[in-house]
Amino acid sequence: MHRKKDRMGQREAKIVSLEDLAPQNHLLRKIEKAIDFSFIYDEVKGMYSELDWGKPGLDPVSLFKIVLIQYLFGIRSMRQTIREIEVNVAYRWFIGYDLFEKVPHFSTFGKNYSRRFAGTDIFERIFLHILEEAVKCGFVDASAIFMDGTHIKASANKRKNTKEEIAVSARIYQEQLDKEIDAEREMYGKKPFKREDDSDDDGTPPAAETKTVTKSTTDPECGLFHKGEHEQQFAYVTGVACDRHNFVLGYNIAPGNTHDSTMFDDLYEDVTERFPEAEAVAVDAGYKIPAIMKTILDSERIPCVPYKRPMKKEGFFKKYEYVYDEYYDCILCPADQVLKYSTTNRDGYREYKSDPSICRECPKRMQCTHSKSCRKVVTRHIWEPYMEAAEEYRYTPQYKAIYDLRKETIERVFGDAKEKHGMRYTQLRGLLKVKMQVALTFACMNLKKLANWLHKGGHFPVFFLPLILFFLPCHKRCTLAAA
Repeated sequence: MHRKKDRMGQREAKIVSLEDLAPQNHLLRKIEKAIDFSFIYDEVKGMYSELDWGKPGLDPVSLFKIVLIQYLFGIRSMRQTIREIEVNVAYRWFIGYDLFEKVPHFSTFGKNYSRRFAGTDIFERIFLHILEEAVKCGFVDASAIFMDGTHIKASANKRKNTKEEIAVSARIYQEQLDKEIDAEREMYGKKPFKREDDSDDDGTPPAAETKTVTKSTTDPECGLFHKGEHEQQFAYVTGVACDRHNFVLGYNIAPGNTHDSTMFDDLYEDVTERFPEAEAVAVDAGYKIPAIMKTILDSERIPCVPYKRPMKKEGFFKKYEYVYDEYYDCILCPADQVLKYSTTNRDGYREYKSDPSICRECPKRMQCTHSKSCRKVVTRHIWEPYMEAAEEYRYTPQYKAIYDLRKETIERVFGDAKEKHGMRYTQLRGLLKVKMQVALTFACMNLKKLANWLHKGGHFPVFFLPLILFFLPCHKRCTLAAA
C-alpha cells in the first residue's frame, strides 16, 4: 500500500526567511562563524574607484564568496557555480542574497579579474589570511614540514604543439657550486672551468646552452609532462608544503616539464621564513639530491628521506660497494684496488679512476665495468657528505616515523584537492590564472578544516587517545609516540 503525494502545498504562500531555510549544520554556516570576511574590504582597497559616480560594483565580499563556493565544493566552472547558487538556499545565504534577489551573471568574476585582480597577489593574501587564522587558533603544527609536487592537467590539446629552442636556465645553487668546484680544482692544481659569462680569448662571449622543448599553441605557458607509465600531456606542476595536520603552509606553480627539485628552494625559503620553528622536512626520493640535502642541513633542520634504489644494471656492483677513504681521498673497489682522484667535472662530481692494467686481469671485471679501456670510473659529489648525513637520519626511528606520515599528510592533501576540489584538471589558461586556482583551492581546504575544527571545539578528541593506543600494535605505538 502506498500514498500518492499531494503537491498542492508547493503552491501555498508561506512566511519564511532565508535564515530559517539554510540548514543549521551546513558547512557554510560553520565557515561564516569561523572567519570574518570583512578583511576582504581592506585587501581590495585601491582596486575600486573612489569616485561616487556610475553604477557601483558588486560587493567584493559577495564576489569572493561566490568563488569560494566554486572551490569549496569542486564545481567545474563559474557558469555552473551560478546555476547552483540560483537554486541552493545555503549558497544564497552565504553570499548575502535573499530568496528572490538576482544572482550575478557568471561572467562577472571574469570581468573583475581582468580589470582589477589580474597581476595582483590578492588570492595569495586571502590564502595567507586564512592560514594565519588557523595559526592563531593553535591548529597548525609546523614542527615537521611535508613537501611534494603534483601535476594539474592543462586545458590544451597535446596534438596542437610546436618545437622551440630555449636557453637552459641556471640552477639556483649553480653559482655557489661553481665557486666550490673552482676552489677544489685549484687545490688539486687544475685550471677553473670557463663559464657562460666568461668571454673567449678574442672577446666574444660563449654561446648559451639551449634545449628543444615542446610548446602548446593553445596554452604556451604549460609544459609537456611525461612520467613513468603516464601518457604525455600538457600540464602545470604545483609544489606544496603542509604540516602534520594537513594545513597547507605554502605552494608555488610552474610549467609541467619542471622537475619538483627545481621548485624546492623558493618554496622551502618561503615556508621556513613563515614557520621558523620547523625542525624536520619530509620529502620523497625525487628531492634526494646533494643540493637539497645541503640546503636543509645548512638551515639546521633534519631531512626525512626514503631509501633510493641504486640505478644500476642487474649483475653489476652497487655504488655503495665502492668504499670511499676520506683520509687518502680515494675509492676502494670490491677487488681491493685503489681508484685515485682524477678530476672534478662541471656538475660537481669528483672522478676516481682505476688502473686499466690491473682491471684487465681482474676476475671481477665483468661485474664492475664493460669499458673497452678496462677502466672503472666512480664519481662522488663534493656535497656527498650531506647525502651521507641524510642517510644516517633515515635509520633513526624518530625521523623514519615522520617520513611515514607523508601518506597521511601531503598525499592526503593532493588526494582531497583532486577528488573533492577539482584540482585534477584546470579549465583556465596561463600561469597566473592557474596560480589563482591553486591559491583558492588550498585556501578553501584550510578554511574547511579550520571551520570544522572550531565547530567541534578542537582538532583532536584527546579522550579517545588511550583507547586508540590500546588497540594499536606495539610497534605502531612506538611509531606514534616518536612522531
